[in-house]
Amino acid sequence: QVQLVESGGGLVQTGGSLRLSCAASGSIFSINAMGWYRQAPGKQRELVAAITRGGSTNYADSVKGRFTISRDNAKNTVYLQMNSLKPEDTAVYYCAARVYGTSEYDYWGQGTQVTVSS
Repeated sequence: QVQLVESGGGLVQTGGSLRLSCAASGSIFSINAMGWYRQAPGKQRELVAAITRGGSTNYADSVKGRFTISRDNAKNTVYLQMNSLKPEDTAVYYCAARVYGTSEYDYWGQGTQVTVSS
């Protein structure tokens, strides 16, 4: 089992920055990749960024050049640095973990609200 706890959401003006954190605990050695998803009201959940244990990253086209996913292995924490925020980035952001042997993200955090005002 893996437990994930997000923090760092909030209210920011257009053009501002926020950093989200996701602390993992439990069977962390089973984690193959971690990702950040978001879901806005009335929209489907979408993958924003992901990072594998090997360090490979990928981003949604809508956030490329603005968001950066990173990790601190010593702290078992993954970060999402969000710069140049836009109102369309407003959503609940979820941290997720994928373990070895699966192709889906099976573990989820509780979510943190990010609101970008225009």
